[in-house]
Amino acid sequence: LSSQERSLRLRRWYELMLENKDELARIITAENGKPLKEAQGEILYSASFLEWFAEEARRVYGDVIPAAAKDRRILVLKQPVGVAAIITPWNFPSAMITRKVGAALAAGCTVVVKPAEDTPLSALALGELANQAGIPAGVYNVVPCSREQTPAVGEVLCTDPLVAKISFTGSTATGKILLKHAAGTVKRVSMELGGHAPFIVFDSANVDRAVAGALASKYRNSGQTCVCTNRFLVQKGIHDKFVEKFAKAIERELHVGSGFDEKTTQGPLINEKAVEKVERHIKDAVSQGASVVTGGKRHSLGKNFFEPTLLSNVTTKMLCTQEETFGPLAPVIKFETEAEAIAIANAANVGLAGYFYSQDPAQIWRVAEQLEVGMVGVNEGIVSSVESPFGGVKQSGLGREGSKYGIDEYLEIKYVCFGGL
Repeated sequence: LSSQERSLRLRRWYELMLENKDELARIITAENGKPLKEAQGEILYSASFLEWFAEEARRVYGDVIPAAAKDRRILVLKQPVGVAAIITPWNFPSAMITRKVGAALAAGCTVVVKPAEDTPLSALALGELANQAGIPAGVYNVVPCSREQTPAVGEVLCTDPLVAKISFTGSTATGKILLKHAAGTVKRVSMELGGHAPFIVFDSANVDRAVAGALASKYRNSGQTCVCTNRFLVQKGIHDKFVEKFAKAIERELHVGSGFDEKTTQGPLINEKAVEKVERHIKDAVSQGASVVTGGKRHSLGKNFFEPTLLSNVTTKMLCTQEETFGPLAPVIKFETEAEAIAIANAANVGLAGYFYSQDPAQIWRVAEQLEVGMVGVNEGIVSSVESPFGGVKQSGLGREGSKYGIDEYLEIKYVCFGGL
């Protein structure tokens, strides 16, 4: 199809998502338990990628470069890489698909989507709407599979020579396995891997705004997002005030329950293994001297529900500050100097998102430039948007998604030398 035709069909797919937004949101809540309000927000976010890349499809520009020889012309074309294998996680079962697929289809690629084994229905629902939007058969393909079959399916997608590109969102450990498989045929890869986001609150910060940002950043989807804060670093001068206000906000504003209950802000964790990891991190921290300020145990609602938890007196030797928890646990470390906070934040081998609160303009520039992450929130706890390049540094991945840069991940640059003129 021409770029204009691709654009029109992506646009129609976007419109169908909006027409069916309530049903699509209910599917997400039923699959992964996130509160319905969050699921509705995800559908709007998810659809926005189809709208964005419908517009970007018509803006894949090449170049004409002045040549040194008078009888030559140098042209640069951008062409689709080919078949793209898309492997997505359960925490955003709709948005993680459209962020990749929108770019791929806009570029002219076909896709094979392997959704998370916990959440295949969202991917299939998107497929039904793709059919209704006129996306040709064979362009958007879904391969659901069991947890047991996932490694084998992933290996096939990464090793088959017909697949030209792998795009994966998930853990760093799994990303490394897929990279090894993809190396055999030297495939193009995009990897959005694990995070370990620091959230730094300096003495100059507006504490109330910092608490509001902390609540949004930490407890969205019960702490199960790759850009959730995993470590809170709070400067000595306002540490006690921040912890007190944060605890009160948690107790006042967070409500654990069924995702279909309107009052719920915290749904269940995805499975018991996730709950056990939160418990292990809390037990380890408490055994080394950390204090439970609020929460700290499973909720009475059921085995996969966990109380939003805040820990103080936390050190960098504790598991919760060394590993990504992926649950509703907020550990707070007290620090004294800016240099100390930067050193703790950058000690991780991953770098997806980082946040800090400060009202000192010079400090804002220094810290934003020094944090070793792909995305920085300054006085802001939520950074994701369709216009922004999403991705990390170090072992948090390769490439960027969304924004004007996202479509480049699915394009090859071809140089054409036109001689004999």
